[in-house]
Order: sequence, then structure tokens, then C-alpha cells
Amino acid sequence: MRPRVVLIAGPTASGKSAVALDVAERLGGTVINADSMQVYRDLRILTARPSPEEMGRAPHLLYGHVDAAVNYSAGRWVEDVTAALSEVQAAGRLPVVVGGTGLYFKALTQGLSDIPAVPDEVRAAVRAEAEGEASADLHARLAARDPVTAARLSPGDRQRVLRALEVLAATGRPLAAWQDEPRRPKLDAAATLGVFLAPERAWLTARIDARFDAMLDAGALAEVAALKARNLDPALPAMRAHGVPGLIAYLTGEISLEAAAQRGKADTRAYAKRQVTWFRHQMPGWRALVPEAAAAAVLEAST
Repeated sequence: MRPRVVLIAGPTASGKSAVALDVAERLGGTVINADSMQVYRDLRILTARPSPEEMGRAPHLLYGHVDAAVNYSAGRWVEDVTAALSEVQAAGRLPVVVGGTGLYFKALTQGLSDIPAVPDEVRAAVRAEAEGEASADLHARLAARDPVTAARLSPGDRQRVLRALEVLAATGRPLAAWQDEPRRPKLDAAATLGVFLAPERAWLTARIDARFDAMLDAGALAEVAALKARNLDPALPAMRAHGVPGLIAYLTGEISLEAAAQRGKADTRAYAKRQVTWFRHQMPGWRALVPEAAAAAVLEAST
């Protein structure tokens, strides 16, 4: 049966966007973003969003539609992508969802916990209290109040620890309790084709490094300087995008530009490794393909 939705995932810099665009052009599709950093309008270059020329070759949705001051979540994305899927299918086009954020794909295909939104004032209060506190100490504080959730989180994962503290403060229930409730997927698995790009590691490493250099040549430093000038909360997702912390450290005179670039490349390589491991364990049933064979495989399965 021809899939009603095509899902294309893979590690950063693996060529997902090119494959998605090829598929969309050939099958009358619309490309829908599933990358948690490409939603931010402030970071077009550093997140490798499709170029205006590429976006002109097929419709694209959910790119650059969120301000960097927003703490955009998987729940918000599910709301946005549900509307996007309806819009695309109503127009008689094939949705081609592409990105590297595993939680987005898992939420779409396996369901997302129905966690109430955390009010802005609660989030601000929790983050103000955490200001200057070491991540390990925050984790210990969470463990004292919510040991089940704390056991699922790394002491160094400051963002997720803060998220757990926010949910606990806002709802009075542990995050783990919300996560363990039954979930309802947004897509019918039988009508969905999921592929994961699995490039050779040395090729991907070289591509990540070369792409970061190209981003700097294309103006990534000026992009980060403009973001820095906004004086946003450093805990916001956009402020933690790969490359941003290092380039800000360069702009403040803490490190050299070469050191900032090396930090950005190293962070991106480590993230790509985590993406491969995550999808291998969390997304059973997806087809793992080398990038150069992915478009042809999707086309064959969709016609």
C-alpha cells in the first residue's frame, strides 16, 4: 500500500533534507520539518535550514516559524505538525516529514504524554531558583522530590532536569507519572513509511566538519552575534544549538574562533552519534538506508 506519510530521519549532516526534497519533487509532496532547531527563525545558517532556492522547489512547512525567545517543546511541535499534516493532505499532496529530532518522530508515531503546559511564571520561578546551581545539585534536588523521574535522567542533563522540576512545580505530579500514562499515536503505522539515513561514520564526520566551516563562511558568526545581542536566557533551546555556545564564547573574548569552531564540530559529532543510537533503540521497524540509496527506496515504496 502506498504510504500516506513519508518520514525521513537520520543524524545531522547526513543529507536528509536533500533526500526529502528529491522525494517531494518527484511525488508531489510537501516537506515538513521535524528538527527542533530548524524551527527557530534566528538560526537559519547555523541549523542548516533549506535555502530559499530549495524551498522554492517544493512547499516547506514548520521552518523558522518560532522566535528564539520561545521554549518550543515536542508538545508544541505535535500540535503544529498535526495541523500541517491536515493542510497538506487536504491539498492532495504527500507529507514528507524530515528531521533528526527523535522525540518528534516518536511522539508522532507512538504518542506523546499529555503533560499540561507549564505556565511562564512557574518556569521563570524554577529557573530563577536554579540560577548558578550546578546541574548535579539540581538533579539531587529532583531526586529528593521525584526519585523515579530523576533515575531516568543524567545528572548532567540540565535542561531535562529543569523540565522535570517545572512539571512537578506546575502540576504537583512527577514527570514520570505523566510519561507512563497511555499514549495515542497521531499516525497509522500501516500507512506510514519510516526510513533512517545511516551513513558511514568517517564520511559523516568529515561532512560535519566541512559543513561547520561552510556555515562560518556563510555568516553564522554574525547570526550568533545578533542572537547574543538579544540577551536571552542561556537555558533556552535556541541558545544551546550546536555552535552557539562556542561562538558566543568567542564573541565575549573567552576563546579563539578556531577553538569555537572545534567545539561546535565536536558537539555536533557527539550529537550525531547519539542520534544513531537513539533511533536504533527507540524506532523499531524503520528502514536503515545509506543516504545515496534512500530517495530511490522511498520512491519505489511509494509508487
